[in-house]
Amino acid sequence: MSEIQFYPLPDECRPLLGKFYREHQSSMRAASKGQAWVAKRAEIIGALCLTPVAEGHWLTGLFVAPALRGQAVARDLIEAALQPLAGPVWLFCHPDLLGFYQRSGFETAQRLPQALGERFMRYSRSKPLIALCREA
Repeated sequence: MSEIQFYPLPDECRPLLGKFYREHQSSMRAASKGQAWVAKRAEIIGALCLTPVAEGHWLTGLFVAPALRGQAVARDLIEAALQPLAGPVWLFCHPDLLGFYQRSGFETAQRLPQALGERFMRYSRSKPLIALCREA
């Protein structure tokens, strides 16, 4: 098996990310703004999006192909994508994923930028969510 590569997806290749999510019937979407990152062997096997917000970034759309879960693809993709960043990184997750994100250095967010706070309140009306943050 070939080595996994982690890199920012060029904007002109962004349609590939939408295709990846659709192929796996994922509800994830590529953020229209910000940087998409992928994990790739011969094809995309994992992805996430980082959108600048306040003095940091908002991580969304983390998804790994089901056949490759449990092989540290998501953890390594997060590390590659966050390594060049300065400032905090926030995300919203289902409570069941708290342990996974804690192992990647995220903690319960003590504060959220206003724009994310409003989104969190709106999103959490319809589903259980936890706001997490990882400081750079």
